[in-house]
Amino acid sequence: MTVTRLTTKRVEKPWGRRDLWPGFADVASGGDPVGEVWFQEPDGSQPELLVKYLFTSAKLSIQVHPNDAEARERGYPRGKDEAWVILAADPHASIAIGTLNVLEPAELRESALDGTIEQKMDWHAVKAGDSFYSPAGTVHAIGAGLTLVEVQQNVDLTYRLYDYGSDRELHLDDGVAVSKPVPFVAPYIPQEVAPGRMRLAEGPAFVLERWSVAGGGTLDAGGAKLWLIPLAGAGTIGGETVEAGGVWVIEDGAATDVTLGEGSDLLVAYAGGDVIEGLWRGA
Repeated sequence: MTVTRLTTKRVEKPWGRRDLWPGFADVASGGDPVGEVWFQEPDGSQPELLVKYLFTSAKLSIQVHPNDAEARERGYPRGKDEAWVILAADPHASIAIGTLNVLEPAELRESALDGTIEQKMDWHAVKAGDSFYSPAGTVHAIGAGLTLVEVQQNVDLTYRLYDYGSDRELHLDDGVAVSKPVPFVAPYIPQEVAPGRMRLAEGPAFVLERWSVAGGGTLDAGGAKLWLIPLAGAGTIGGETVEAGGVWVIEDGAATDVTLGEGSDLLVAYAGGDVIEGLWRGA
């Protein structure tokens, strides 16, 4: 069994912030705003999943990601399903996911060119604790005033359809080709699968759960690779101390001893759509 703390990469974005989140140093005076913190393997490898924190002060572009087959046709290893867990939200913060009505490809392109796509998106007011699972092909945009965790298939592949008049590049040909501009129907409804365990996402690419449990126990992924994302509290996993602001990966082994303190709040993710039964056993 191996427990590895992932390294962090701060990504500057025009829509980012200088005040970040507990566990992350704020941007120094005069520094460019940080929009994302990526958690990466220390050896530079590219596993199936990528974990990010996002910090937004303005709307992100209206965008879309391809599925696995579409991405591979374009020379990438995989497409991008993703899930978001909202940690904090300003009043009136929102996320757009799906369109209000079905749009034909020509209408989607024209709306992206003239800016009316913004009014054709389905904007949802959000609050801390909300979660969304966004499959590849879903037209979406993350709004301003949000702090969130994103778990996604590990590929840096985004097609911008509209960016509010900025001079950043758009990708209309590829974006329209892979878009499913339809009203969003959640592919999975979050549900409690055991006391203190909510399953937030369950799709072909990954499973994501949120745990609010305390005390000792055992993680047994049956040899699968787990991503552990503590949001609050502290504890130990396989003898390694864990706390909010980091991400740990467990691999190459069977059962792993875990101790979680009071107030612990933990995201647990693993690749593939097959649910691991008996993942957690309390002491």
